[in-house]
Amino acid sequence: MTVDDSKRHDDIELAKRVLETEADAIRGLIPQLAESFSAAVSMLLACTGRVIVTGMGKSGIIARKLAATMSSTGTGATFLHPAEALHGDLGMVQKGDVVIALSSSGETEELVRLLEAIRRIGASIISMTGRPHSTLGHASDVTLSCHVPEEACPMNLAPTASTTATLALGDALAMALSTRKGFKAENFADLHPGGRLGRRLMRVDALMHAGDALPVVSPGTAMPDVIHEMSSKRLGMTCVVGSDGRLRGIVTDGDLRRHMTSQNNLLSRRAEDVMTKNPVTVAGAALAAEAIRIMEERKITSLVVVGTADRVEGVVHLHDLWRTEMI
Repeated sequence: MTVDDSKRHDDIELAKRVLETEADAIRGLIPQLAESFSAAVSMLLACTGRVIVTGMGKSGIIARKLAATMSSTGTGATFLHPAEALHGDLGMVQKGDVVIALSSSGETEELVRLLEAIRRIGASIISMTGRPHSTLGHASDVTLSCHVPEEACPMNLAPTASTTATLALGDALAMALSTRKGFKAENFADLHPGGRLGRRLMRVDALMHAGDALPVVSPGTAMPDVIHEMSSKRLGMTCVVGSDGRLRGIVTDGDLRRHMTSQNNLLSRRAEDVMTKNPVTVAGAALAAEAIRIMEERKITSLVVVGTADRVEGVVHLHDLWRTEMI
């Protein structure tokens, strides 16, 4: 083994130890979970003000991430820098707020100096600390332990396993709170309108063909006109709609092929003679991801979007989902 090979081997072995140490740190949180965790969730659920997350240094970075995760899962949260709070930003904390304070030691000077002021304001405090019996822990309404036996740093100095554990515990807190709130996929969609995820969570009514782009005929429409409607709208199908606006059926390219025999004399027939009754439909409020699932399960390429009393609102086609890179 060359010197370079030896160094590469050492790098990989060190990386393995770091990952094992951090994985053990997260697993070590499980037996530390207690009723205090549920109490923290309940306190956040009952919060009449805002959720404010704070921490210094590496803990501050984790605090920012926790605030972002909560904000994206139904709980408005904001980050407060402890040092800035000591110089005026404490004004953002109001009575009825819940402050989540992160500190591995529980003795971070800037945080400890804030405790009395936060209490005086009338906000509640949840702490996440590696030392539950620290100054921060004792001053909190609810204390969550994120103690780790060692850091992943070879010198046991740099915050590594402790920040990973705090990050994981914060995620657990955010997810438990989101579940208690009944936060659903459609709520998530409202908060994530951009990017690939946003496109998958778009509502069907934002993608459907409607108005003049909607292929639609009446039950008595002659087949030459039905075929013209299908060809001009280029969706490979048309809705068959009664005078009351309710869906009666659909005519698809497949229906045309099945009826295109000399015995059937397709062109002399009407839409109601050829249509598929009781087609698969979807609500306009459904997510695009749900439309994809239905199409895949039913092996179809389009869905009629219906509203109250089966009134046709539009059609969403598989090609629409391809164009938005949802598949």
